[in-house]
Amino acid sequence: PIAGSMVLAAVLLKLGGYGIIRVAPTNISTILIYPAIAMATWGIIMTGLTCLRKTDLKALIAYSSVGHMGLVASATLIQTPWSTSGAVILMIAHGLTSSMLFCLANMLYERTNTRMLIAMRGMHKAMPLMTSYWLIASLTNLALPPTINLVGEIQIMTTLFNWSPLTIMMTATGAAVTAIYTLQMFMTTQQGHMTKDSKEAYPAQTRELLTMILHALPILLLTLNLELIY
Repeated sequence: PIAGSMVLAAVLLKLGGYGIIRVAPTNISTILIYPAIAMATWGIIMTGLTCLRKTDLKALIAYSSVGHMGLVASATLIQTPWSTSGAVILMIAHGLTSSMLFCLANMLYERTNTRMLIAMRGMHKAMPLMTSYWLIASLTNLALPPTINLVGEIQIMTTLFNWSPLTIMMTATGAAVTAIYTLQMFMTTQQGHMTKDSKEAYPAQTRELLTMILHALPILLLTLNLELIY
């Protein structure tokens, strides 16, 4: 259900990151941190490449969440003030962004009765206002400057690079792949010729627009004033 997906992405995934922050300083051996960070950074690339091949919109967003949590997990394991701050910022930013993407995907599913990307083309013509929210969610997901997502990712990448310069290969590649599949998702669903399913789509309702505003407004406020987190 869409409510379960939104709660999972916005809250439950962040409880995992919070648990690592609380447990890591005392109960995780230094020897175990190395393979854990290696697996987390490698998972960023693997989930990104998986997203490039996904045709199911909801599964694509779910795998994207896993990739971002790889950054959070690797940052929390290092346990420096800079990495912990970046992890908290990214968790808050990703909680809003991922929940917004899941909600948008469900709106398209309710209108087309399918989650296949190829069947959702041309939604810009059927729902022009929702395209604006798709653009906001997509740009924040790929960490476009000066969004709050970029601040969190830059802090994490910087910390990982100071910890080990080799990690920049994983994190930079993951960021590039994230931008590719996010733009591909946006272009596939919003641009192109309308399909039979997308032609039957009805305009956005008031409750749906209100839900989008409640996601987009905190993202905008945090982008303008990051000190609200602290």
